[in-house]
Amino acid sequence: MVKLFISSVQREFEAERREVAAYIRQDAVMGRFFEPFLFEELPAKDVSAQQAYLTEVAETDVYLGLFGVDYGYEYAEGISPTEREYDCATENHKYRIVLIKRADDRHPKEQTLIRKAEQDVVRNMFGSIEELKSGVYAALVHYLVLRGYLHYGPFDAALNMNATIDDLDREKIRWWTGMAREKRNFPLTYSDENVHKILNSLHLIADDGRVTNAALLLFAKDPQKWFVSSTVKCVQFYGTKVQKPLASQQIYGGSVFEVVDQAVAFVMSHIDARVGERTQSAQVDVEYELPVQAVTETIVNACVHRDYLSTGSVQVMLFKDRLEVWNPGRLPKGMTVEKLSGEHASLPVNPLLANPVYLAGYIEQVGTGTNDVIDRCVELGLRRPDFQQDEDFMVVMWRREDHTEDTSKGQETGNEGVNDGVNGTLNGTLNGTLNGTLNSKQKDVLAFITTTPGVQAQEIIDRLSIPRDTLNKILKVLIDRKLIERRGSKKTGGYYVK
Repeated sequence: MVKLFISSVQREFEAERREVAAYIRQDAVMGRFFEPFLFEELPAKDVSAQQAYLTEVAETDVYLGLFGVDYGYEYAEGISPTEREYDCATENHKYRIVLIKRADDRHPKEQTLIRKAEQDVVRNMFGSIEELKSGVYAALVHYLVLRGYLHYGPFDAALNMNATIDDLDREKIRWWTGMAREKRNFPLTYSDENVHKILNSLHLIADDGRVTNAALLLFAKDPQKWFVSSTVKCVQFYGTKVQKPLASQQIYGGSVFEVVDQAVAFVMSHIDARVGERTQSAQVDVEYELPVQAVTETIVNACVHRDYLSTGSVQVMLFKDRLEVWNPGRLPKGMTVEKLSGEHASLPVNPLLANPVYLAGYIEQVGTGTNDVIDRCVELGLRRPDFQQDEDFMVVMWRREDHTEDTSKGQETGNEGVNDGVNGTLNGTLNGTLNGTLNSKQKDVLAFITTTPGVQAQEIIDRLSIPRDTLNKILKVLIDRKLIERRGSKKTGGYYVK
């Protein structure tokens, strides 16, 4: 927190001091950055008042002086506490803000103090309490911008005042670097010495080691420590309305990549799938009722383009007839839901967050997301998705019109399962029967492998938060049922759907 020392003649500005301190503490933005100090709130100490307040000035970050009519009590040498506080702030090179109350007549020494301050700092005038609060707010915002705590640009580009590179998880950066090199030929390789260079190339870090909000969302050890609402809430309903009881519910936390992976796996493990025939190869393609790429793109967009100043979370709601993905925030200025269905400019709300997500291959091309979602759904014979903007932004992807089975109830459809001669349709592949019923964790792993071919065990553990022993048992079940297979060497190989 930035310590803010409020200096004035206490008797003259008793009410104003309390008002300003309360205003800063209660404001959603200022309260996050500043802790006001009032001398009258200081607990009793075994030191002189003069020594106590000068010590506080020396230790503060910002000095706020309120100058008015009275000069106040004078020490033996004829200097008031207010002037001493100002001089102490000057000598210690503190950032100084001075606001002067309009008055026709002032104490001569107060007028001299004001003239002295005017030579050092830009001062503002005020009359009412509201003018005072407005002036303080503007001055503090200016301070935050100068220090890099606030940014007039996107939220994701702002430096977080309390976070440094030490709050980032180097394993997450290592994983991302590998993905970006594989998917987009990212030029840098990972090493501990290269971490700062990698972050700097993405504009995610300052020279002094402070990191941006985007860096925390992408790579923090605990992203929800910094942004509590950066979770994704996934719910499955039995019917077409928001009603209890719920078929399934999960709240996923972690980095942007982790919550996207988990949310996509949730959806894919609760919808129908069609398994193709083994005619020309030993592999069998799994075609989901909703296109995997469109589901992924929609959830990625919701997480990347949301308003992170909102206390709401991204919500993924699966109904019997549709999938709804909600994200807090509004479309950029000039963009409408009608324009999303045609050619349109790319206007990312959080560009520093969007670029690393693109480089990691989570979206195919910046600026084509909504058109890709529409095309993939239409190609699969589904209704065109709907885009809606109210208080939040929502995408609706419609499930098949001939979807008659209530998959959320886990009903079986008489499928024969998957075996060496698999063919035909598996309604509810991941939510029904596959040579016997799969439990929820097994379905999540199968869905994740389907959407992430070649994934290694450690990544499944990280993304789905499954203990290694548990994952080993799940993988054995899926391999035994010939649903997946492992390809490649022990070091570089991964898991694929058969």
